[in-house]
Amino acid sequence: MLNISIVLYHPRWEEEVLPLVEELLRVKNLRKLYLLDNTEERELHPKKQIKDPKLRYMHMPENLGYGRAHNVALRESAYYRTEFHLVLNSDIRVKAEDIDAMHDWMAAHPEVGQLMPRVVNPDGSQQYLAKRLPSPLDVFGRRFLPASLMARRNRRYELRDLDLTKPVNAPYLSGCFMFLRTQAAVEAGLFDERYFMYPEDIDLTRTIHRAYLTLYHPGWTIVHAHARESYKNKHMLRIHIRNMCRYFNKWGWLFDSERRRFNQKI
Repeated sequence: MLNISIVLYHPRWEEEVLPLVEELLRVKNLRKLYLLDNTEERELHPKKQIKDPKLRYMHMPENLGYGRAHNVALRESAYYRTEFHLVLNSDIRVKAEDIDAMHDWMAAHPEVGQLMPRVVNPDGSQQYLAKRLPSPLDVFGRRFLPASLMARRNRRYELRDLDLTKPVNAPYLSGCFMFLRTQAAVEAGLFDERYFMYPEDIDLTRTIHRAYLTLYHPGWTIVHAHARESYKNKHMLRIHIRNMCRYFNKWGWLFDSERRRFNQKI
């Protein structure tokens, strides 16, 4: 069975959340769908209260951030021994039958701790969301240096030098769609709650990667309307920088032997 959690903050209910919820409730292997609302003021709307016992709407007492809010649902998955847990963004479009197919595939491959399908933009172009573990230059250089100086390094970081028509065991998979084996996530310690948002997906994937395969698998395709808020909003940029500094303080700025080993293995 499978639980799914979506963290919300001032959500676009009509355009994004409700169509996604209606599709997810069609997943045959679904046990519980969690809507974890970090919006400061609870904005009840009749259409939010879809009458389905599998849907659980939870208003957080404060804005917990991305990973900490998802951990609320992940701990319930662990408590009830739900085999899989899907961490999902609200700006994703996915077919229920594809989630069921991923569920069955994961059940048949116990060596895989995390799965991410092929991700495309609304226009169908590829998003390169399976990556090598980043160095500080990969993170800050692509944000602040001229694109021409970072072009070659970005290609390597985003695995564009690999054949992405085949599965790739990558140590960093995007948080927009994390199909997790619950036991693998528990063994990794769930999301590190020191991050408010942004690098928690890198942190969790690399920790799971120690004991399991963390696979990009092009056998299924989802659509992601990626907002890239830190490129548009100075407040979000500050949050991004602050939390990436916490990430490198934890794992190492210049010297990170595990990063080197995992990246060389690819």
